[in-house]
Amino acid sequence: MKFIDLARIKVKAGNGGNGAISFHREKFVPKGGPDGGNGGRGGHIILMADPHLTTLLDFKYKNFFKAENGKPGSSNNKTGRDGDDLIIPVPCGTVVKNAETGEVIVDLVEPNQQFIVARGGKGGRGNAEFATPTNQTPRFAEKGEKGEELELLLELKVLADVGIIGFPNVGKSTLISVISAAKPKIADYPFTTLTPNLGVVQIGIGKNFTVADIPGLIEGASEGKGLGIDFLRHIERTKILLFLIDSNSENPKKDLKVLLTELKKYNNEILQKEKLVAFSKIDTIDQKRLEKLKKVGFGNEFSNVLFISSVTRTGIDELKYLLWEKVQKIRMLESQNTQ
Repeated sequence: MKFIDLARIKVKAGNGGNGAISFHREKFVPKGGPDGGNGGRGGHIILMADPHLTTLLDFKYKNFFKAENGKPGSSNNKTGRDGDDLIIPVPCGTVVKNAETGEVIVDLVEPNQQFIVARGGKGGRGNAEFATPTNQTPRFAEKGEKGEELELLLELKVLADVGIIGFPNVGKSTLISVISAAKPKIADYPFTTLTPNLGVVQIGIGKNFTVADIPGLIEGASEGKGLGIDFLRHIERTKILLFLIDSNSENPKKDLKVLLTELKKYNNEILQKEKLVAFSKIDTIDQKRLEKLKKVGFGNEFSNVLFISSVTRTGIDELKYLLWEKVQKIRMLESQNTQ
């Protein structure tokens, strides 16, 4: 399935039903009063976060959504039926913006979270509502209000605890396939990953966290080079950044600096997250090279530097448990902040 993380749609809530103009007619009652009922409310447009969806692909084929209109009122003070609300499922992690102003309307993160993005119009009042001592036979009623109509920009940001970042072909997809049940397509050429892969790392019963490998960044990605900034938005959702550096790199420090620079250019706040560095593919280097890499320093903010091989699984368990420990701490802090 093709990964789609941006979509533009139009929504139209239902119009309210018109109020009725009616007068009571009954045998032996010569002067029946007004009994026109009110119109029903138009249906709302509601967006709902569906945990079973992972892409905005459906909106590629349908991009206009309209809720049902409210029914008009009728005689005997009968109120018209409300129009049915229209619920539109979107993936968890979808940011909803006003397409014209760019204003964020809602961020749908929690499973089954709902939000009314367009309200149905109110039903018009029937003539019975307008009867007064001085005007006992009003011959007018209100029309129903029009439902809200607007254009929305849907922007999906993958929800993951850990984001794996690195140059193309550095081993991100292979790593995620080893530490989780995800089965990404892997090949020996740059940009093999054209969509973010999401995997669940199982530590024990009730102990798990999610990881996402972000398609390869290159120098100038924040300016549109390579895969550009198409997938940088997904890094914003992660709690921890795991930078993967190829053990065969001629200049590991420069590689990390380039990655950090691209993230900073895109959104400086991303760099406030917890960060780790792991050298990948250590099965392809000798002991002398490994010892040399262990002496490479990346500064105080990268106190955790690991050495792993997805092929031989060297250092994989250490990496998994370290990430789990850090994810736990962050979750606890977030929980305390929301109480």
